Parts: sequence; C-alpha cells; structure tokens
Amino acid sequence: MSADAWWKNGIVYQIYPRSFQDSDGDGIGDLRGIRKRLDYLVELGVDAVWISPIYPSPMADFGYDISDYCNIDPRFGTLEDFDALAAECKARGLKLVLDFVPNHTSDQHPWFVQSRASRASPKRDWYLWRDPAPGGGPPNNWLSNFGGPAWTFDEASGQYYCHSFLKEQPDLNWRNREVREAMYEVLRFWLRRGVDGFRIDVLYHLIKDDQFRDNPPNPSFQPGQDPSHRLLALYTTDRPEMQDIVFEMRRVVDAFSSEASARVLIGELYLPLERLMAYYGLTSEGLLQGVQLPFNFQLIAAPWHAAEIDRIVRSYEAALPHGAAPNWVLGNHDKPRIASRVGQERARLAAMLLLTLRGTPTLYYGDEIGLTDVPIPPDEVQDPFEKNEPGKGLGRDPQRTPMQWSRAHMAGFTDGTPWLRLGGDWGMRNVEAQLADPASMLQLYRKLIALRRKEPALHEGTHEQLHAGDDVLAYARASGTRRLIVLLNFSTSDTRIAAELLPREVVVLASTHPERTGTVAGELVLQPLEGVIVAQ
Repeated sequence: MSADAWWKNGIVYQIYPRSFQDSDGDGIGDLRGIRKRLDYLVELGVDAVWISPIYPSPMADFGYDISDYCNIDPRFGTLEDFDALAAECKARGLKLVLDFVPNHTSDQHPWFVQSRASRASPKRDWYLWRDPAPGGGPPNNWLSNFGGPAWTFDEASGQYYCHSFLKEQPDLNWRNREVREAMYEVLRFWLRRGVDGFRIDVLYHLIKDDQFRDNPPNPSFQPGQDPSHRLLALYTTDRPEMQDIVFEMRRVVDAFSSEASARVLIGELYLPLERLMAYYGLTSEGLLQGVQLPFNFQLIAAPWHAAEIDRIVRSYEAALPHGAAPNWVLGNHDKPRIASRVGQERARLAAMLLLTLRGTPTLYYGDEIGLTDVPIPPDEVQDPFEKNEPGKGLGRDPQRTPMQWSRAHMAGFTDGTPWLRLGGDWGMRNVEAQLADPASMLQLYRKLIALRRKEPALHEGTHEQLHAGDDVLAYARASGTRRLIVLLNFSTSDTRIAAELLPREVVVLASTHPERTGTVAGELVLQPLEGVIVAQ
C-alpha cells in the first residue's frame, strides 16, 4: 500500500469536539469523550478523524480564536489526554487530523497582547495595523465575514487592526517572515506528537493586498444575502502570493512523511473551481506541491437535481490537474446539514453519492444517522455570527448540536446539561436505535463504507459519467476487469433504466432501499429516490 493511500482511498470523519461526547458532565464534549467513541468510528469504517479546534481559547468563536497553539483547552482536557487519544487512534489504525487556524489568533494571544502594547513593539508587524483614513474612520472598506467593518480602532495606539472575522480574532501578517516561521513551528509541534495532517482554516485568507486597496462592489449582491458578500473579496482573499505559502506549508509536513505514511494538508477554500485547482500547487515541472486536498464544497450549495450534479462532477473531474486527488463533502460545522437541505430520503441518496464518487469523502459527525438542524431559540444562541447578524439565518448553532447516541439521559452525550439543546427526535434518532434497525441511515452508511473498502473500483478506480435519463445520475467505477455502475434516481417516480446501459442480468451490491437485494434479470426499474450499485 502506498504511503498516501490512507487519505487518497480512505474516508475522513469530522468531529466537532464540543458536540461529540462529554466525559465529565459539564455538557461540553472533550478528548476523553472522543476516546470513548473510537470503537464506534472503527466499526463505522472510517479511516481518519479530523477534530475541529481543541486549543486554549476564550471561545469568542468556539475555538477558532486561539490563545495558545501548542496546548489543549482545559474544557477539552490536557496534552496528556491528547497524547492518549493519538496513541489509541494509532492502535486502532485511525489517522488523526487537526484543525490549523493560521489566519488569525485570539486578541488574548500573547503575540497580539505584545503587538497591541506599543507601536514600537517587536510584535507590532505580526498583525495588520493601519492609520485611520484621511478624515478619520477605517483605513479602507474591507468587511468582516461576521458583519461590519474588518477594522477595529485601538484607542491607545491610535491605529486600526484588521480582523476578517470577529474583532477578538485579529489577523496575522503573513508577509512577516517571523510570523510564517512561528506558525510552521506550530505544525512541527503537533507533527512530532504523531498528528497525520491538518485541515487549514480559511487558507485563502492569509495574504491581504500590500496596498490595502478597497474591495470593489459585488454586482451580484442581492438584499437579504450575507452582508459580507456586498463586496468582492478581491484584495482580501486568494492573493497571488498565497501559492508561496502553500508550497512552504507542504515542505514542512512533507519532512514528517515516511515510506509508510504520508502527512496530508486539507485546505478550506470557498473558491470558484478554476481558482480551487491552483491550490494543488502544480509546478512548471508538473509536480503537485500544494495542499493535497483543496476542499471541494460544490455539493453543499448544489441544487439537488441529477442534471446539475452531473454537470458539477463532469466539470470538477475535467478541471483536476494530472495526478490530483479529488474529494467530496456534503456538510460541515459551518453549513446546514444535508438531511435538512434535502430531506431524509434524499439524504440516503446523497450518502451513496458521497461514498461512490471518485476521491476522498469527508463525513460530518451525525450525518450518518440523519441528524438535522435543530432550531435554537434566540435566548439560547451561542454562535457569534448569529449574534452579530440576528434573524438572517446565518447562525451555525443548528448544525452543531450534540451527537445522539442512545435513549439514555441526554441521548448519552452527557450526564449534565448539553451546551446546545438536542434535537427533538433524539429518543428515536440515535446510534443505539439505528444499529438495531436494518433499514436505518446508519446501517446504510455502514454497508456503503464496507462495500467501498472491499471494492477497489470504488476506493481507487476510474470514473466515467454515463447518461441514464434526465432524472438519473449515472456513472461507472472500474478497476481492472471489475466494473460497477452507480445509478441514482432523483425522481419521485419509478424510472426505467435503458437496456443498452446494462447487461441483461446485473447483481445489486447495494441499494438505498434495503428491500432490494440479489440479481435483477431483464430491465432494471429504480424506485422513487432510489440509488443502486450494480456489478456487471
């Protein structure tokens, strides 16, 4: 097996640590809780665990405002707890991926405290400080992604500092060589502790325009949309200098790779397809020296129609540089859950789609049991985005609610009061109940993952788009002489598959409708919203 097979052929499972499993009764998930559930992840069949931030933080943005990059927040445990988790992951054959948050720190990080102390501070240039505009006010029109200007005035020094998100999250100056080296040493600290890779938060934000020019208006902006989209982020994201940083990060992690196991970088990049491809880091020599997995988020925003998803898959496959590894995502901690976006029946179809497309799938915790977004009353809102922009549907609490494990007290998540309320369906929609139900979403995920692991055609094979009608998404996966066909009926009606697409007899390896099994002779008729994997 090649050193990179674990991330090229395997499945990544994202854990939002506050919400996965609490071990001490404080209502907040923690590292010991994750350790308690490792056997569940092994039985599910995933290959790697990605954990959202667990570093010391004032929690203004729930861990994405970091005050110490090389420690563990007491809410989650200790470094010893982390080491124990890493050791147990390794013993079970699970890879461990951490969130790396390089764009900004907490305003309580010692670096920013020193930077803010004086204009003459040695750390002053570690952040983005600017004088007010002529006549006063922010230096330019840049906007925070969480609402309002991207600049906050510091009375003591008479300058503004830049923050792409909350004012408690000042942006680092990645043009400063000392900043880069300090952040690369953070990577090395965790790599030495056995981490297998990093998901890099808002990677495309790191470099800002060196002239601090105004961003232009967004001609496509409509009232009611996210206010931060009012301007095109031309001078605040995806700057040309980003590629040098990507190459440098890659060299840092490559130094820890071995013939047995390669380290991986996964980039959070909400970018158009052609710009996303640049982060693979294709060099003039034809080498790929960037992040191995620039996150492909297209399915998250896609209209749920066969023709549109067919277009997305074709264009993505065509855009990939030679040798680049594809990847697919249905959801994460920032976006509404797939079962809420498309409904439970279509979410079963989405599971088959995610686990049979070519490339690395990433699962978001709870999607495997069909968790949906949980409405959070205004007086219980935790998310700063919702607090800054109330009532606009931008809050992220609904998709971050606790994992539902059983019918026990608080769904088996905590002995105390959970930090966010549980879904109202937790008594029925939980791991315990779904393990006992052969037709459940969890059993579908387990079957699909097992089939994906067993069949080289699914985890490393070629991909060929087929045409089976306007409402059916069809493609073939092949390895050697083994050829499988995936058929996903997006229609709410029975749909007959054209005879010329299949031989007269096919073996159904999996269906989203558990009652379908065995061999089908003659024509194949898909039931409404049914997906099947057939062998020729």
